[in-house]
This record gives sequence, structure tokens and C-alpha cells, in this order.
Amino acid sequence: MNIFSEFAERIKTAIDMLDLKGAEGVKPDLSRLTVEPPRDAAHGDLATNAAMLLAKPLGQNPRQLAETLAIELRKDKDIASVDVAGPGFVNLTLDKGYWQNFLTGVLDKGQDFGRSTVGNGQKVNVEYVSANPTGPMHVGHCRGAVVGDVLANLLSFAGYDVTKEYYINDAGEQIKVLARSVMIRYREALGDKVGEIPAGLYPGDYLVPLGQALADEFGRDLLQKPEDEALQLVADRSIDAMMDMIREDLALLNVHHDLFFSERTLHADKAKAIRQTINDLTLKGHVYHGTLPPPKGQKPDDWEDREQTLFRSTEVGDDMDRPLVKSDGAYTYFAADVAYFKSKFDRQFKETIYVLGADHGGYVKRLEAVARAVSDGTVKMSVLLCQLVKLFRDGEPVRMSKRSGEFVTLREVVEEVGRDAIRFMMLYRKSDAPLDFDFAKVTEQSKDNPVFYVQYGSARTHSVMRQAKEQLSDLSFDRATMTAHVSRLTDESEIALIKKLAEYPRLIEAAASAHEPHRLAFYLYELASALHGQWNRGTDQEDLRFVKVNDPELTLARLGLVQAVSDVLTSGLGLIGADAPAEMR
Repeated sequence: MNIFSEFAERIKTAIDMLDLKGAEGVKPDLSRLTVEPPRDAAHGDLATNAAMLLAKPLGQNPRQLAETLAIELRKDKDIASVDVAGPGFVNLTLDKGYWQNFLTGVLDKGQDFGRSTVGNGQKVNVEYVSANPTGPMHVGHCRGAVVGDVLANLLSFAGYDVTKEYYINDAGEQIKVLARSVMIRYREALGDKVGEIPAGLYPGDYLVPLGQALADEFGRDLLQKPEDEALQLVADRSIDAMMDMIREDLALLNVHHDLFFSERTLHADKAKAIRQTINDLTLKGHVYHGTLPPPKGQKPDDWEDREQTLFRSTEVGDDMDRPLVKSDGAYTYFAADVAYFKSKFDRQFKETIYVLGADHGGYVKRLEAVARAVSDGTVKMSVLLCQLVKLFRDGEPVRMSKRSGEFVTLREVVEEVGRDAIRFMMLYRKSDAPLDFDFAKVTEQSKDNPVFYVQYGSARTHSVMRQAKEQLSDLSFDRATMTAHVSRLTDESEIALIKKLAEYPRLIEAAASAHEPHRLAFYLYELASALHGQWNRGTDQEDLRFVKVNDPELTLARLGLVQAVSDVLTSGLGLIGADAPAEMR
């Protein structure tokens, strides 16, 4: 029910009827024909670039071609008027009857209105959060978690086969640091004097229960084991405990991944997965032995002034070649990243999306290079960078958490303001723009608080329905009864609300395709605002009230409109991962 796609096809049919051909008798290419909302709503409902697109290949004046096309389009009974503007834009205004019938279709689809098949079942991997398993989730992870989760929901709703994935960084130096930190808490639980937590280790109190659990299980036995053996056991237990904590924190935010991929599996069996990936790239000519010139500025950790195994990434779009194997034979972190992408390729994903913090901007080109090399350019790879979130309370910065010792935890924020406020507000700026999150503002009940305003819109639709059932208890309020009277919706403000509903399918497809989930939050605010505006008109003009006891048929028609708005608000809030309340308290 994407009216823009529908009328694109109608315009193509009209062009076919004109039998337009180029100089060599070839029919024009219509693949770039677009139908969009006009920039100014006063110009109509739809605008197309058809005449301007076709003028050059057909050797015609675009304005004259637009006039010819307009004559053909006026034959369509659903088009009330066709106007030609500027150098050849064609603007369409649709008949009220079309909009009334469109509402019938919306009510028939219910909360599936807007669902699309544009994805055609294509397999997409969305990897997001992927925080190191060294502590609880903090607010810095929050934005990427929401952006990734909502994008995955949008893609699924648009017809893609989506896997939500979390990459567990459980094989790096940070895991050794975690194990040493927990060993101190273990000794502390045994009653040993440990003093101040050494610099470079994790000081947060969240490790205290883990140390106590190890003390309860092993007593002092761990201290009798060789240090490497004890630290490995502690590392394994710590990773499991931290991932349990992370899953719980994410669940509070209504984030649930389909797959948790362990980096350690890439290093298993003498790093078999990494070795095979390097071998594959070597056969393709992407790997060589050589040296790298010294980098400008600060030297990266993996740079060596000696011969090593290198990925020829500059030939696939990167700024510099990347080390895979150090001169001592150890694999670099980047080698594991390459093997991880190879795993996604082997799992037959046609698109992979990474949602990363803004501090990972330097990784974008190398990841794109990996995708080109491993998949021979057959896999689309995208990176979404999420800028920082700054916390405020009544305008004053919030920086520290007693529990973590370093940062404000995600759990603390959810417990204070609720998951819905967090999920909605994390989308209320484009992800690559900084975001200020004020605890006071996201909990106030006003139009200035977007999540409240949208959820209040949902509650208002239910309130209207309850009011109607109380005042007209002898009527049937099923969808079929409401749709039977949609022709009674003739006021311009009612038609305008239907037009706003009609934007939803296009919004879904566009937000999914552009990887811009923030568009959904903006749209829901606009739809809720349109609903509230119509309610206010009814307050000022009795004839526009949703419930008119003396006109049951008009009431049913207007209730159909209210129900359609309710369906879309419920659908959109569901994709965001927030509730669509039936009442507000």
C-alpha cells in the first residue's frame, strides 16, 4: 500500500500509452522515475520527475512533454487534478474518494499496514553493541544498542531476513585485565588485605559478587594452582558472568540478540578460522610479506618496522595495508576481524551492517576493504557510527556512577526514566549527531517530550474508542462496520490525517534502505501531532468531534480513522521497542 510506488506504476503505464520512443525507436528507460511528496503541500499530493527525466533521451522540451503526460494522467479516475510546474514537474492531486478507499485498506491491514516485501528475503546481519565483556553496560553503549535494534526491526518489517548479532570480544588483552581484577576481588572475599585496586585494572564494585562466588566455590584452592591456570579459569568464569550481566542489562532495554558470536572461536584449534581466512586471501592475491612505512602521527599498536604478513588493503579501498601476522608469528586483532567477516560471508549474508561508536571511525575503510576482498564485492557492507550521548539532570552534567566506579550504567538510566523514554529519545537525533539526554526533560508530560507526546497519542485513540462505546453502546465497532462509512470523511483535516497515514509504508522502506531509524521517531511524532491537532479542532468546532451521538455513521467513519492512527502508532512504537499504551497515568 505504498501510494508512491503505486502511482509510479500508473505513471509508467500512462507513458506506455503515449508510445514515446527515442531517435532510434527505443522506448525510454523508466528505472529512475520517481514519485515523491511535493516540497510544498499546496502543490498537490504527489510529484514526479517523469517529464524532466525523459525529455533528453526523447529529444523533447520537458515542459511540453509534461503537458502531454498530464493529459494522459487526467484520465485516471483517482486523480482529481494534474498541474505542470516550473521546467516540467508534474504534480498530482488525488480524489477524496481515493483517500477514503485508502483508509479502508489501512484498516484491513491493521498493524501490518506498512509491512513491505521490498527486502525480498535477503539475508542481512546487523551487529551492534558488542561491548567488551568486562563490566556492565553503560550509557555509552546505549545509543548503538537502540539504533542497531530498531534498524534490525525496520529491515525485518521491510521484508529482509535479519539476524541480530553480538560479537563477544573475549580473546584480547582486556580479558587478562579482567581476570587479574577478579582475582583481587576473590582474594578480598577470602579475607586477604588487597588494598587499593592497582591502576590499569577494573575497580568497579560489580566484580565483588563474582569474587565472592569464586571464594564460595573454590575456597583458597585457586591460590594453589599455577598462575596461568588459575587466571584462565577465572577468565572463563568472568566472561560467562559478565555476559549474563550484559544480557540482563540489554533485556531491561528490550534488546535481544539472535546470536552471540565468540571471538575465542576464531582462535580455537590453533586459530584455524584465522589461518584459513588468510590462506583464502593469499590465493586471491590479497596477502603478501613486506614492511610498512612508519605512519604519520601516533604509531598504532600493530605497527612493526620489520617484515610481516600484510593484507593488501590499499587495492580494495583502504588508506594503508594492514598487518595480519606479526613478525613473531602472532595474529593481529585485525586478523580476527577479517576472519569474523569471513564467517558472515560463509553464513551467506548479502549485507552486513556494523553499528559502532564514533571513536571507531578509523575502522570504516578497513572493514569496507575486507568486505570487498573476502566477498569479491558481492556483499554490501555498511557502518553506522553513533556519536556520544551526554547525560544531564536539569541542565547539569551527570558523569559518575558509584556502582561502576567510572561511568553511568545503562541499568541506572533505565531504572530512573524507563526503557521507552530511552529507546525513543536515542532515535530523536540522527545517529551521527551528538545527543543530549536530560533526565528531567524525558520524563516531563508535555508536547516538548516526544516520547510522552507519541504515547499520549496512542492513549488518546483508546480513550476515544472507550468514549464512543459508552455513548453509543448499541453500535457495532468492528472494522468492517467502520469501513462501510468512510465516504462520510470529507473534511480537509480528516483527509490530511489519512494522507499522513499514507506516508508510513514509504517511510518504512526509506528508513530501512537508508539505515536511518531516526526517521521513524520523527514520523510518529508528526502523526501523533496530527491526531492531537484533529482532537483540538473538535474541541473548537463541534462538527469535527470524533464522537457525534446524533450521527452514528459519521462517528463510525471517524472512529475508523482513529483506529487506523492507533494501528500505525502501535506498529511504529513496536518497531522502536516501546509500548503503545491504552491509557496514561
